[in-house]
Amino acid sequence: MKLTILGSGTGWIRVERNAPGYLVQVENFYLLLDCGPGVLKQLLKKGYQLEDISAIFISHFHPDHLSDLIPLFFATRYNLGYHRREPFTLYAGKGFLTFYQKLKEAFGIWVSPPEGLLKIEELPLIENYSFYIGPFKAQTSPVKHNPESLALRLEHQGKTLVYSGDTGFCEQIVKLSKKVDLLILECSNSENFSVNHHLGPQEIASIVEKTQVKTLVLSHFYPHSENPNIELIKKSFKGEIILAEDLMEINL
Repeated sequence: MKLTILGSGTGWIRVERNAPGYLVQVENFYLLLDCGPGVLKQLLKKGYQLEDISAIFISHFHPDHLSDLIPLFFATRYNLGYHRREPFTLYAGKGFLTFYQKLKEAFGIWVSPPEGLLKIEELPLIENYSFYIGPFKAQTSPVKHNPESLALRLEHQGKTLVYSGDTGFCEQIVKLSKKVDLLILECSNSENFSVNHHLGPQEIASIVEKTQVKTLVLSHFYPHSENPNIELIKKSFKGEIILAEDLMEINL
């Protein structure tokens, strides 16, 4: 399992960090976790093609996590330099079909991939919902952010990964992340500045203390959270801590 960080930032538009997006690869299956503005261009920078995307998971409906769906869908319809043949599935929380319908009302057919190319699967907002995404055994649980927000757990050949999306501290992310090999947690808050329904070092320390994960990846950085208090987290966590950077690759 290979993780490529396409965007380690937020809705704060910056040169240093793209909006959120992560690519998880197993052999020839490429799962895109969130698709914020600029993520598709980041994908191309790493040498991938849009045709490589096998499936997409959207954690919630904020613009910094899904805005690049619009140019992606447009590319399938306009068919200029992008000739997709293989169908792909988009997974998102309950309400995405309504959200997508509003996009089509705004943009018309230009955000409607050709018939049979895109399948949308709405996921229920229940704890530990199990299903499959290609070769991955997957689980989702609602987390503390937006009403539709979901965290995702992936398992393949004994390796496990959890992506929190955006969340505040909640027991659901703790339960979903128990003893995983790699946990991607958002780190939007600092010790000096915080907002509700996001995580800072103190909440992150509480989560990893209870989960016993092997490797922690901190991402979703604002300028004020760029340098989290790692020593505070290390008091509760003895595993590896990685501060995400755009285009970073991690192999499990």
